[in-house]
Amino acid sequence: MVEEKQRSLLKVKSWQQAKGGNHLEFTGCSLELLSILFLVAVIAGLLDTLAGGGGLITVPALILSGVPPLSALGTNKLQGSIGTATSSYMMIRSNKISWDGIKNLMLSAFIGAAIGTIAVQFVDTAFLSFIIPIVLLLIAVYFLISPSMIQNNDEPKLSSRKYKYGVIPFIGYYDGMFGPGTGSFFTLSGIACRGQDLLTSTAMAKPLNFSTNIASLIVFLLAGQVVWVVGILMMVGQVIGAWIGSHCLFKINPTYLRGVVVLICSTMLIKYVHSMGWIDFI
Repeated sequence: MVEEKQRSLLKVKSWQQAKGGNHLEFTGCSLELLSILFLVAVIAGLLDTLAGGGGLITVPALILSGVPPLSALGTNKLQGSIGTATSSYMMIRSNKISWDGIKNLMLSAFIGAAIGTIAVQFVDTAFLSFIIPIVLLLIAVYFLISPSMIQNNDEPKLSSRKYKYGVIPFIGYYDGMFGPGTGSFFTLSGIACRGQDLLTSTAMAKPLNFSTNIASLIVFLLAGQVVWVVGILMMVGQVIGAWIGSHCLFKINPTYLRGVVVLICSTMLIKYVHSMGWIDFI
């Protein structure tokens, strides 16, 4: 167990030693590991398109591969931004939402995410290594059981001002700190706080999530916490997975897919905590 933990720490150190200039350079990652991360991105893009929650797979995969926690969060933002950018463009272009109606909310989300991402830069790496798996597991459980529990009552519980300056920045802050599940949080907040129907709230969640992704990505780029080659490779995988998912839409029960997301996420997190020596199997 001790030797395995030492190997994990050495792997993280090798990534950290690859840091040069203002960003992390890819140096010693094997072709096998790159192929696995690419496949993970394809699966995440597929599942994210059909049921959401792709970040619950990509973040633990990056951490498990030996990428330091902050760099894993930053690289995940790089590879995940293309999906929210595409969906946001489609929502606005198809007039499902209006630019005038969403731009101020996007600004609030952007500010909240920027503050959250700046804050996470000052968190100790050892603490992040411990807390990120816990947060991901809690979000995975929430992701599985919560969305179907909220119903639309058509009556806003919060004013638009309180929603814009309170709820939206708070969700943005969470996205800046961690990220997975943010799209679902935006959707559910629109339903619960503003009485929106599911389709409207889902459509509005896309540009809000894009805004938080871009804010976080900018901060991570300035902090040099993005592994470019891995992030770009996973971006390609996300596009392929999203394309496959768009052709499977409405053919698979999203509830089953959510179960798959949680299962994969939980399996990777258990493997991670075991490799770190926190738990041992008989």
